[in-house]
Amino acid sequence: MKKIEAYIRHEAFDGIRKELLDAGIPSLSITDVKGSGRQKGITESYRGAELVIHLRPKLKIECVVDDADADTVTDAILKYARTGEVGDGKIFVIDVADAIRIRTGERGETVLQSHEAEEIPTGV
Repeated sequence: MKKIEAYIRHEAFDGIRKELLDAGIPSLSITDVKGSGRQKGITESYRGAELVIHLRPKLKIECVVDDADADTVTDAILKYARTGEVGDGKIFVIDVADAIRIRTGERGETVLQSHEAEEIPTGV
């Protein structure tokens, strides 16, 4: 199992989400985060004063998938998040030793929610 952790620009998320749903990978966790890297800060004016904002808003996407699905997830993220500009983000692929479904106590890859695209409910 692999945990994919990606830090991306907000505008890249919709395309990534749709592609992963179509691929049968519906389970994601999303967090609004702020961070800095090579993008450095940006200067904005506020009430006549210049402010340098060092922490840029990003989305953090996390999902745990079978080893075979890791490339599908990273490819989808790269497809929609890569603009070629500084600040596109990063992807981390981390080995996962075990997973446990709390409700049933099931362990291992059986707890991962990989579905055929037509099985995923769209209306909630």
